[in-house]
Amino acid sequence: MDRIAITGGARLEGVIPISGAKNSAIKLMAASLLTEEPLRLTNMPRLADTRFLGKLLKRLGAEVVEADGPDGPETVLTTKEIVSGFAPYDLVRQMRASFNVLGPLLARSGQAKVSLPGGCSIGARPVDLHLKSLEALGARIDLHEGYVYAQAPRGLKGAEITFPFNSVGATEHALLAAVLAEGDTVLHNAAAEPEMADLADCLNAMGAKVSGAGTRTIHIRGVSRLGGATHAVIPDRIETGTYAVAAAMAGGEVRLTRTRSDFIQTLIDKLVEAGVEVVTHDDGLTVKRNGGRLRAVEITTDPYPGFATDLQAQFMALMTLAEGESVFRETIFENRFMHVPELGRLGADITVHGGEARVRGVEALEGAQVMATDLRASVSLVIAGLAARGETMVNRVYHLDRGFERLEEKLGACGAQIRRLKGDTPEAEVE
Repeated sequence: MDRIAITGGARLEGVIPISGAKNSAIKLMAASLLTEEPLRLTNMPRLADTRFLGKLLKRLGAEVVEADGPDGPETVLTTKEIVSGFAPYDLVRQMRASFNVLGPLLARSGQAKVSLPGGCSIGARPVDLHLKSLEALGARIDLHEGYVYAQAPRGLKGAEITFPFNSVGATEHALLAAVLAEGDTVLHNAAAEPEMADLADCLNAMGAKVSGAGTRTIHIRGVSRLGGATHAVIPDRIETGTYAVAAAMAGGEVRLTRTRSDFIQTLIDKLVEAGVEVVTHDDGLTVKRNGGRLRAVEITTDPYPGFATDLQAQFMALMTLAEGESVFRETIFENRFMHVPELGRLGADITVHGGEARVRGVEALEGAQVMATDLRASVSLVIAGLAARGETMVNRVYHLDRGFERLEEKLGACGAQIRRLKGDTPEAEVE
């Protein structure tokens, strides 16, 4: 399997363009099942996750065409008819978000059989809220042998749905189903991530009537059909934050373009608190660190606009070199400190007690062989390797290919000593 080798110590200087948001693109692709007309998505990232979902959508009846358009990479999805409502385990297990085809299949054709996504390396991520939302909309749900059998032969009906917590996946899933439901739907205590508003903007361009997306209350007035549209995927806030942390770790000056700084304001505040200079621009931000030791900070992950759990591992890598003790409290996933033992192999001093990790900064990290355990943990090891003495070898980097487009190219263009060692990449069960 592929590995990535990093020789630490090189400062980063240059420009990194940010790709379209993975977490938005995959839900927008699922939305193509709701219409027989073409959905053209621009600013599309080219990732393992989008390829996985494209493969599943083709099985369900979609035509998926990738191209380099005038606005960059684009994908046109056309599902003239649903040829199959069956999403098998061998495809759904490769990416949990593919479970979200259930709602669009149910809304458009009245029935679906979709595999439960199974376990996840970063902890339990149950889909019970997804299923309860669909039941509230009038679907009949049965579970047999690891599959969800869903039926709504008379169509879905609008409903009031209150989530017990801000579930991104369940909110998106309910939204995808409710746009074709008869009557009005109100989602209370909804997730408010930027990707939620992006999905709603796309659906509205297709003819849906959604308001309030990006707040805790979303209103949907169902329509009888949706049409085609062209929609630009928003910039990836997690990629933006990751490269901002990488620049802070390695030192130097890096400008991140084609993105939005307001998507990561909580991270920016913590970078500044740690002693990093951040300047925002209309098209992104510039991150500078030109000497001086970092300061320790406290981090608590929370739903947006709080500190993103998907940036926790990256920031922890940064704090391994900070002066003093940093505290990380993980409130979203119960098993998202799996990168800690691997950072320890590089010389980091970290102890974990339940959902809290304490990081005592060290003077330097030393390169070593490390192993990626999930997507965000993978890139935290790359970030640590940028500052470690000697060579760091990150193994099992197929996780990285799920969420970071041209990682080595983007960092290498700014002076990082990083290279990929090619090998056979296994098909993996991923989050």
